[in-house]
Amino acid sequence: MKRKSLFALSAVVVVAAAALVPVLWSGGDNLHNGTAVAATPADQAALVKKGEYLARAGDCIACHTVRGGKQFAGGLPMATPFGTMFTPNITPDDQYGIGKWTQDDFYRAMHTGRSKDGSLLYPGFPFTSYTKVTRADSDAIYAYLRSIPPVAVPSRPHELKFPFNQRNMLIGWRTLFFREGEYKPDPTKSVEWNRGAYLIEGLGHCGMCHTSINAMGAPVSSAAFAGGLIPLQNWYAPSLTSNKEAGLGDWETKDIADLLKTGVSNRGAVFGPMAEVVHNSLQYMTDADINAMATYLKTIPQKSEAPEPMQLETSEKFGGELLKQGQKIYADNCAKCHADNGLGMPPAFPPLANNQSIQMPSAVNPIRMVLNGGYPPSTEANPHPYGMPPFAQSLSNQEVAAVVTYIRMSWGNHGTAVSPQQVADLRSAPLD
Repeated sequence: MKRKSLFALSAVVVVAAAALVPVLWSGGDNLHNGTAVAATPADQAALVKKGEYLARAGDCIACHTVRGGKQFAGGLPMATPFGTMFTPNITPDDQYGIGKWTQDDFYRAMHTGRSKDGSLLYPGFPFTSYTKVTRADSDAIYAYLRSIPPVAVPSRPHELKFPFNQRNMLIGWRTLFFREGEYKPDPTKSVEWNRGAYLIEGLGHCGMCHTSINAMGAPVSSAAFAGGLIPLQNWYAPSLTSNKEAGLGDWETKDIADLLKTGVSNRGAVFGPMAEVVHNSLQYMTDADINAMATYLKTIPQKSEAPEPMQLETSEKFGGELLKQGQKIYADNCAKCHADNGLGMPPAFPPLANNQSIQMPSAVNPIRMVLNGGYPPSTEANPHPYGMPPFAQSLSNQEVAAVVTYIRMSWGNHGTAVSPQQVADLRSAPLD
């Protein structure tokens, strides 16, 4: 991907990072001045508790904590075609974290995408969404991060190739694609709807995964929530605007809320990156906020057609052979849980018949589930979820293609046949 313009060069480094969960990228090593604002113990405790809740809503822990490491100490590598970026330490350590950041410094990062020293932050940190967060909520998150134990671990510098390591080149990208501004309630909508919009568009930054990005690494505004591939995780975030994918137009609000809160509902279950979001973030949110989010999501305008992601196709004859082969594989390996008729036993075993995620144009997710298996998230309302066993070791690429073809084309499903080559490509993809 080569671009001669300054704007393109400034943006291309974030193509792979733009769909990731939140990362507060450190803008520089020189941090100065500033302590938490004085408050009564009771007031401060309430502010910290509020900030913890909001940090959960933003899923901050997902990127700023290495598996097995100290919380919020950073260090998570994000490999891109342009080098590797590492998430920073955001504990209140004076030397290596944000211990010397003020409330103003923190709000500037959230609202304007600039670090304490004024340097530009890479859009892997979703300031394009976080700019909608109110000053009061930003101050609460700041208070919470100041309350956690400091960790004296230096933030690892990014390992980006020239010219992608030149932060000042981001000014072109920002000029084209970033508009700062807090969320403004829509007076024609209910309080509940506006709360849901604030959470979805702001802290939740849901559009970063569910919206495709252009050649310059920016969300396509005309395709908001219309689905997109999550490059570094090799999963497809389905369209929320089309019932041919994960469109919510014909969902009951309760089913949307159940899926967000518990990871399972009568309409299906979440796996992959979305399961992590539910586990780390959504299960801790209040019923009122979950219902508000569901209310807002229910009203996202629906379109007649979903986007057409690139999909390897097979010939009609070979597709028919795969369908026949897949029927036997399904009977031997899948019918016990998902039933001969594909209706499953929800919510423990989700239905495959009339399941949008199975038959949408992109077959990435069902292929990954057959290969790698997985579990819905463990949540308070569903502490012991039933899982899907992996079949990567027992089924060949053609056999996986066959059974996925079968479930995409049976029981009235309108999916297409799957290529064994696509299975081979995803077999070698990272698991998360």
